[in-house]
Amino acid sequence: MGAFILPLVILYFLIDRKKAFHLGFYGFNVHVWFHYIDTAGVYNGLWTYPYQINTIIPVSFSLDASLIPVSFMLLYQWTINHHKNYYVYATALCLFFAFIFKPLLTGIGFFQLYEWATYGHLFVFYLAVILLSKWITNLFLYFEKQH
Repeated sequence: MGAFILPLVILYFLIDRKKAFHLGFYGFNVHVWFHYIDTAGVYNGLWTYPYQINTIIPVSFSLDASLIPVSFMLLYQWTINHHKNYYVYATALCLFFAFIFKPLLTGIGFFQLYEWATYGHLFVFYLAVILLSKWITNLFLYFEKQH
């Protein structure tokens, strides 16, 4: 439950309110794409989450709806505000989630990989999420400027 509530509380205090819609749109993209990939992985027997907040959705609601989107939102905000390369830092966060965080969850029994899936595959999935989310956000920012 803490992995769901705590990131949202942190986001409430740290989000740049002048860019809240922009950051929220990006975060929603991260949430949606991550949830789709996570759900596909669970349904196809590649991984599972033995313990969940929500018994209706077979994925980790805390990760899909809070921890992952908020982490990437705050990183995205930081790269914008400090004129840093989003792709470099987002890739680093993907590496952290795929090769440190997920193995940690595996070690404590909150995540299990099955079949042919590896942490390398998870890294590629994370990269796909951050790229799609950024490109879609950029597209909508472009549309906004054209009007």
